[in-house]
Amino acid sequence: MTSDVPQSSNPDLTPDTPQENTFIEEIEGLEPLNIPDIEGENPLLDPSDQLLYLTEESSKSIDLENTIEELTQEVEILKQQKQGLIAEIESLEVTKAQKISEKTQTVEETLEKMIVEGLKELQQKKQTLELSVEQLERRRDRIREEMKTNFAGISQDLAIRVQGFKDYLVGSLQDLAAAAEQLDLPSQQSWEQPSEPVNSPSVSGSNAQFAPQEFAEQTRKIQQILEQYRKNPDYYGPPWQLRRTFEPIHTERVQKWFFSQGGRGTVKSMGSRLQNILVASAVISILNELHGDRTRFLILANTPERLGEWRRGLQDCLGISRGDFGPERGVVLFESPNALVQKAERLVEEDFLPLVIIDEAEEQISLSLLQFPLWLAFAPDPEQMSSYLY
Repeated sequence: MTSDVPQSSNPDLTPDTPQENTFIEEIEGLEPLNIPDIEGENPLLDPSDQLLYLTEESSKSIDLENTIEELTQEVEILKQQKQGLIAEIESLEVTKAQKISEKTQTVEETLEKMIVEGLKELQQKKQTLELSVEQLERRRDRIREEMKTNFAGISQDLAIRVQGFKDYLVGSLQDLAAAAEQLDLPSQQSWEQPSEPVNSPSVSGSNAQFAPQEFAEQTRKIQQILEQYRKNPDYYGPPWQLRRTFEPIHTERVQKWFFSQGGRGTVKSMGSRLQNILVASAVISILNELHGDRTRFLILANTPERLGEWRRGLQDCLGISRGDFGPERGVVLFESPNALVQKAERLVEEDFLPLVIIDEAEEQISLSLLQFPLWLAFAPDPEQMSSYLY
């Protein structure tokens, strides 16, 4: 049931604001609320009470709307904050990715720089080593050329051959004269009588001479060994055999010492201790081949450093070990000539064959060293600078 609601004449209930007018307009067409009366009175409210009630409800609705609006605004603010946080997270992720990329790029650049610097340093070392190798090769070639040209030219070679032949003839004539003096020639009256056989002079076991007319077989064997060393060197041969390249200039020194000097004399230095050790090694190898365990080799040098160089050089050239050096071994090293003489005398008494080798640096040679059957001394060459003064 519908009814019109009369306007109240109470000035206090008359709406003065547009909002209250709006509410009044909204409730003009409404039916009266059927609110039961608790006390049993008429269920229809007084219009003023109904208006008051509607005003309260409207106020509650306005508060609810305000609350909803505030919540909506808070939701919007939270959404905006969420969007801001998402954007900030994305920005941080981008920044993180950029920093990681920058660090990775920095690490890669550092590694690349280190690799480039390392390669550059290795290239510099390689160039330095190549330059050193080239210098050493040129020095080696120059030394070989000097070894082939010095005292080994055509005219020099002829002079050496002529001198060697001259020494050979002189030695042969001297030996022939000595043999003739020892012959007991019969007188003219005793030609008819049978002559007693003449005993040829004997050679002591400890005196090894290498004149060609007396030891033709030994001479041939020595020549064969030298030819083998020069043309077919065996770098992996047995101990006490020469294991190094043997040039004609070395062969000339050894031949002169064996055949012209009879195993007792000086030879011209090669200019360096290593080259002299090579010549001495060839002599040692040949004597060991000829006489075996009877030979002993006594090296004289005035400093431990030079003796050490002799030891290392002989080990390298002959393939022997440190066990072959010692007082009762094949090679004995001495700094003093007196000790060497005493050792050599005992070896001769024990029927050994000692070879005394004297280093070029020995300025004075004791005459007592010259009493032994075999000795080899290296004489400095005044025409060239020696490398011994160190």
